[in-house]
Amino acid sequence: MKVLNLYSGLGGNRKNWDNCEVTAIENNESIAKFYSDKYPGDELIICDAHEYLLNNYYKYDFIWSSINCPTHSRARFWSSKPNNKVKPVYPDMKLYEEILFLYHYFEGKFIVENVVPFYKPLIDPTIKIGRHLFWSNFNILKRDFEEADVNRGNIDEYQKLHGIDISKYKFTTRRDKILRNCVHPDLGLHIFNEMKRSTTIKNKQMELLFDK
Repeated sequence: MKVLNLYSGLGGNRKNWDNCEVTAIENNESIAKFYSDKYPGDELIICDAHEYLLNNYYKYDFIWSSINCPTHSRARFWSSKPNNKVKPVYPDMKLYEEILFLYHYFEGKFIVENVVPFYKPLIDPTIKIGRHLFWSNFNILKRDFEEADVNRGNIDEYQKLHGIDISKYKFTTRRDKILRNCVHPDLGLHIFNEMKRSTTIKNKQMELLFDK
């Protein structure tokens, strides 16, 4: 099975996958260095994941996209309210571009993962698990998983939770932020197993968007 792991980060979602050939896409070289050391058997490409998906989607059987969209997060929204120091920004619509693109063009199975946004999602997710929303074209069984405390947690707690040690690496972005963005390995494995056992499904809302 050929798997495309977009916005791969530290590879928390990929940690427990087996019997697959993984291509990882990450545009941050400091994060990519950790990933390449952790998963030397994967093909790692340092480039824009959004652009790579557009040009290479048809080469894979399963695509996982954990698109980095902080502009949708509730935390950033509240921090950019009047009298706060964070500047308001437009939500990055690449999230919905990828959902629609994969649903209508990709013949394999896919998952798009993101945080719960500050608004009602424009496209209904397939499932919500913890603080994650998942859009997919296959059914996912609901399960609960331990998650990082994004308000009070610290780096040591995040590393222990994910079974990842980044202490020997230098990054160009905050370590706590990188770790908070990780999908827990057990959750990544659960989604991977659900993908293998489930048949593809249709999303009526996306069909209506396409047919109008």
